[in-house]
Amino acid sequence: MAKAYLWLATPDTVNGSVGFRQPPKRKPNAALRSREYLTDSEVERLIKAAGDNRYAHRDATMVLIAYRHGLRVAELVRLRWEAIDFKAGTIHVSRVKGSSASVHPLSGRELRALRRLQREQNPSSPFVFINERGAPFAPAGFRILIARLGAAAGLDFRVHPHMLRHACGFALANRVGTDTRRLQEWLGHRNIQHTVRYTELSPARFRNLWPD
Repeated sequence: MAKAYLWLATPDTVNGSVGFRQPPKRKPNAALRSREYLTDSEVERLIKAAGDNRYAHRDATMVLIAYRHGLRVAELVRLRWEAIDFKAGTIHVSRVKGSSASVHPLSGRELRALRRLQREQNPSSPFVFINERGAPFAPAGFRILIARLGAAAGLDFRVHPHMLRHACGFALANRVGTDTRRLQEWLGHRNIQHTVRYTELSPARFRNLWPD
């Protein structure tokens, strides 16, 4: 707060006028870091770092589900138990921003994590991820959580939640057999041009060009 007041109170006498200088504009992401996604190993470091938190299992599960299913913050925090079919092993993903909803399979790791979270949830709630007061986890709270986990994991750049969605896109694009249309459907993109950026930056398409 002190810095904000300092900027607002600093007089600006350029061209003989007296006004107040505005805080400097936020630098674009490209100036702060070379990429906007996390690698699989970096995501695992976030999950491991969550183990030291008070709500370790909840926090780790949030990171895992957001990453595996390419969820935006709003999609993650509004996730309800009714969207999860433990018997069928699926999750109904409701997208925002006009994206297409879909049903994803859940891996054994994800199912175990979600079952444990449901057993231990106190108080019980229709929402999967809740705070200590039993209310749905807030988007701002998840942003703070991810930034703190990134610092705790020793990552040398500031981590934000949308990097998990990008991490999902790049991880799947690097897997053999994941075509662009399939990736588009997984991420819920209506416009395939939003999906192409993941395949364009994927080194998988260049493999074996220089066989040893």
